[in-house]
Amino acid sequence: MDAAGEVWQGLTGERLRPAALDVSGEESVLPGPFRVAEAAAAAIGVATLAAAELLRLTGIEPGRVSVDRRHAAAAFRSERYLRVDGEPPGDVWAALSGDYRAADGWVRLHCNYPRHADAACRALNAPHEREAVTAAVARRTAWDVQESVIAEGGAAAAMRGRQEWRDHPQGRALAAAPLVDLAPIAPAPARAVARSDRPLGGVRVLELTHVIAGPVAGRALAAHGADVLHIGAAHLPVVPPLVIDTGLGKRSARLDLRTPADRDRLWRLVGEADVFVQSFRPGALARRGFSAENLARARPGIVVVDLGAYGWEGPWATRRGFDSLVQMASGIAAEGGARCREPGRPVPLPAQALDHATGWLAAAAAMTALRRRAVEGGSWRARLSLARTGWWLDSLGRQAAGAVGAVGAVDVAADPPELDVSGLLVTSPSPFGEVTHVRVPGALPAANPGWAHGPHLPGSDPAQW
Repeated sequence: MDAAGEVWQGLTGERLRPAALDVSGEESVLPGPFRVAEAAAAAIGVATLAAAELLRLTGIEPGRVSVDRRHAAAAFRSERYLRVDGEPPGDVWAALSGDYRAADGWVRLHCNYPRHADAACRALNAPHEREAVTAAVARRTAWDVQESVIAEGGAAAAMRGRQEWRDHPQGRALAAAPLVDLAPIAPAPARAVARSDRPLGGVRVLELTHVIAGPVAGRALAAHGADVLHIGAAHLPVVPPLVIDTGLGKRSARLDLRTPADRDRLWRLVGEADVFVQSFRPGALARRGFSAENLARARPGIVVVDLGAYGWEGPWATRRGFDSLVQMASGIAAEGGARCREPGRPVPLPAQALDHATGWLAAAAAMTALRRRAVEGGSWRARLSLARTGWWLDSLGRQAAGAVGAVGAVDVAADPPELDVSGLLVTSPSPFGEVTHVRVPGALPAANPGWAHGPHLPGSDPAQW
């Protein structure tokens, strides 16, 4: 309740009524020092509360929202439990992605996309082989590897300690930023919410996202009744298991924004959209003309949700980043490693928690902006980042002594105690096969969330409402 209440007040300016949200279950369901299950329950609880408030605007009393910590933790690890026809759909990590020991510490390379793998190998003057990359990294400092890979257009992060991150210029920029930056960007007439028995009935969401955080935001909005149209492109790489896991309840179309014709098609979609969610590198879509200001001019009253890696101010604001890299850069992996039987080795969180939390918080921000649009009018913009979410997770403190994996040595070569997901998995038919997945967390008595259908094949739907 404390974590959710703080986020709710920061997002809405309102105090959270004690009777509005019930958080239940044990917190110590995941290993490691950080309070990941508590963060999961808070982020999901706030998003579900935002859905409840939209329902209230239609005259429907939503009832008391509730979240179970075990269910929330499972949702933050949803890609781990995904099965297609009973089998895991593949590894989410490419061969060259991972932690490497440098001459003076550790560095992580993110090579899930071919262009990022190519950039890392160019920077290291190494062939595309794990052994060769390992040897090349070992000869250089972690900082040198990080900066060389970034300069080549890749994605990497040297491991830092918590205080190092707080003293870093980017860390200081994050300290001054809100968890969710929600503000009006242009005037527009108030637009009443649609009369529906679902919180987001009649709401159209354009989702131009990839990997986890942005797709999780769209998936959460779809669970509350939004018509979510994911826009991808045939020339952009994807991670297939994540496409399946985050595609629940959405349609999927493809446009090539390098072409004028497809940019025009996207502008036509914008003209009838309520929410525009994007998670490309800051400035990428704006260079194609799709800045928040232009979107508001084209569709007065639109809600724009921007997601980034390292924040929106500071020297790293435009740097490529992913959850695992932010954990390395911000001291999270180092703190996990401090309890490792191999001292100094990075140990990540037991979930891609920065991604999932940012996604759920983004969904909460979108729904809060829709409520404010209905009451006050205006076009709205929300900005969130993985690194600022990491700062929030750090602020929640640590698991109590005696929690699973919270104290004592950890053998990173062994799997942590497995989370009990009994009763949390359901199946949905899809073109991929029968998909087993974590059901939507968060209970809303008057309109419980749920996905209308399984994931669609990428590009299998027309780019139209």
